[in-house]
Amino acid sequence: MPNKESAIGVFDSGIGGLTVLQKIIETLPKENTVYLGDTARAPYGTKSVETVLRYSFENTEFLVQKGVKAVVVACNTSTAIALTRLRDSLSIPVIGVIEPGVRRAIKGTKNNKVGVIGTEATIQSGAYTRALKEADAGVEVYSRACPLFVPLVEEGWTDNDVVEMTVKAYLGSLKQSGIDTLILGCTHYPLLKKVIRKFMGSNVRLVDSAEETAKEVESALKQGVLTRKNSKAIHSFFVTDAPDRFIKVGRRFLGEKVESAVRIER
Repeated sequence: MPNKESAIGVFDSGIGGLTVLQKIIETLPKENTVYLGDTARAPYGTKSVETVLRYSFENTEFLVQKGVKAVVVACNTSTAIALTRLRDSLSIPVIGVIEPGVRRAIKGTKNNKVGVIGTEATIQSGAYTRALKEADAGVEVYSRACPLFVPLVEEGWTDNDVVEMTVKAYLGSLKQSGIDTLILGCTHYPLLKKVIRKFMGSNVRLVDSAEETAKEVESALKQGVLTRKNSKAIHSFFVTDAPDRFIKVGRRFLGEKVESAVRIER
């Protein structure tokens, strides 16, 4: 059974979830964490609903076997498709990345025009639109799938001519829509924040749900399972493929905290 000294479990289809893990570590520096990046089967954004459900449950099962006290679904696609079912199947807190981002967007918009960018599966699921409308029925939602963003980030291409051209191609219509808030609906996208902000202009607020998700994790653990230890936190990393590449790219997110990564079989 998990206890106060158990780790927080975090999973993502690859490396993007490290943006969420980074904020969790900043918010809860004493907490141990276990991160699983399903790098062998990424990206999830182009997979079927059935496949994303299966992968999400397998990832969660791995973390539960590690004895975690909470599971953070640091993948927008998995959150959109699997979060409700995961919550129904587990007795520990399960936190996704959509609801926190939506709350921040609704709080921040002045003209009630909110844009959402994400993977094909996330956008097609309609999860963001539903959540935004539930939070404020009067909000206008403009969504756009940006499937090439994830491979660009995974390749380490976050600020060059190719990225600028891709951002322009995907976000041109959103720029014309009059939105004042744009939700980065994929945990990889914050790494493209500089180029996206430059293209969209300073009048458009970018919402990265990682910070809000970390606050939600803190709130969930305050129900009695916050750690009491004062020793240095331990951060463990597991991947399903290419640990060396994960370490190299992961250090762009977390620096030297990504010392090693263990490959597990799928």
